[in-house]
Amino acid sequence: MRRLPDATPRGRAITVDLEGESIPAVEGEPVACSLIAAGENVLSRSVKYHRPRGPFCFAAACSHCLMRVDGLPNVYTCRTPAKEGMRLERQNAYPSANVDIFATIDWFFPKRFDHHEMFAGVPIAEDVMAKVARQLAGLGLLPKEPGPEALPSRTIQIRVAVVGGGAAGLEAARVFAGKGVPFMLFERDANLGGRLAHGAPEDGAPFVPEPTAFPQGSVVRRATVIGLYDDEHGRYLAVASQEPEGLRLLKVYAERFLLTVGGHPPTLPFENNDLPGVFAGRAASLLLRRHDVAPEVAALVGHGPELHALAHLLAQRGVEIAAVVDLKGPLPANAHPKACVGDGLKAHGLRGVGALSFTPQGGRKQKVSCDAIIVSVPVTPGFELARQGGAKVEFDASAGHFRVDADADGRTQAADVFVAGDVAKVGTAKDAAAMGQRAAQALLGGLS
Repeated sequence: MRRLPDATPRGRAITVDLEGESIPAVEGEPVACSLIAAGENVLSRSVKYHRPRGPFCFAAACSHCLMRVDGLPNVYTCRTPAKEGMRLERQNAYPSANVDIFATIDWFFPKRFDHHEMFAGVPIAEDVMAKVARQLAGLGLLPKEPGPEALPSRTIQIRVAVVGGGAAGLEAARVFAGKGVPFMLFERDANLGGRLAHGAPEDGAPFVPEPTAFPQGSVVRRATVIGLYDDEHGRYLAVASQEPEGLRLLKVYAERFLLTVGGHPPTLPFENNDLPGVFAGRAASLLLRRHDVAPEVAALVGHGPELHALAHLLAQRGVEIAAVVDLKGPLPANAHPKACVGDGLKAHGLRGVGALSFTPQGGRKQKVSCDAIIVSVPVTPGFELARQGGAKVEFDASAGHFRVDADADGRTQAADVFVAGDVAKVGTAKDAAAMGQRAAQALLGGLS
């Protein structure tokens, strides 16, 4: 990965401290983005086998980018804005993540390492092994200093609470604003739009409105919803809101909740799929469209329309495409010239991706050099919040994942919880917007 030579300035040039070394960064962009743009691909080591880890999803849905930031352990650097002088330390390695002596565990136990059974039943050795295993497998170290004082929580009461500012949530917000219904939309990112703003372009996708297009105070950004709970006053969202003064807990009581949280970027089961340099498809498009960071040579694997749209997007920005391996097919008419239907994937490299091997359908195994492997497959619905609110979750055998059970209008088993977008049914951004509109209209029909 590198910052593209034609990149437009997107913030003030600063430096951050990575274990005593000054690294160039851009103020406000995710610190993990600045690190990989500067050639720092290894951000930590895995918990058990101490394999090198680099960022994968850029959505705080995996643990590959966790670092110690200004003394605080286990920080998602893919969502943490870079600041001048920020202190960064890699975790779970000794003496360093670049040269970790505990990586030898992976060599000594090439098949598996079950520390629960090792020396089990052997006096003294059993206790020693358990203690050693706990020391080796810990995620980070406790802070040396107490954290900042928490801001007092704030209680809010509103008619409708919307979680997620992507295609579905924004379309629902338009409906509520047009009807004059008081609502609040919470988006964890600093920008609205989700994949509309940073995903691979889609035909017919709706536009992304500015926050000022909605009633004042109805759109709250940099606000992560962490739970849906009940107490003696009713049902509320627990929201961690990043305000200028610091992090504040919001208790948001509402009559109806519309969840449009989208989904998580899954990976694919192939050998060495955890190497630094393997990225989710939407992570790659975000890095390119929002931060002008991209690989020099990329190999794309997966299936679905976003795979081929992303290949064209990367090629248009000067990225050399080594291969596009569609695991399901058939290839669309506008597929990249190096696209094929294939399988038998394997990533090659020691501390990062250096090549991809695969077998084209009806052909022989091939190996192509690349500095990034991009895994683009349909997202897995983020059903957790809906399930916490009482909605029924079921397994969709045709898609191979769990999703929220809802009717065409987004109604769930919980009378006050509605869903729309990928959390209910994975599809295009246009599909998500249409679901958001239907769910908003259905929700209004049940308001007091």
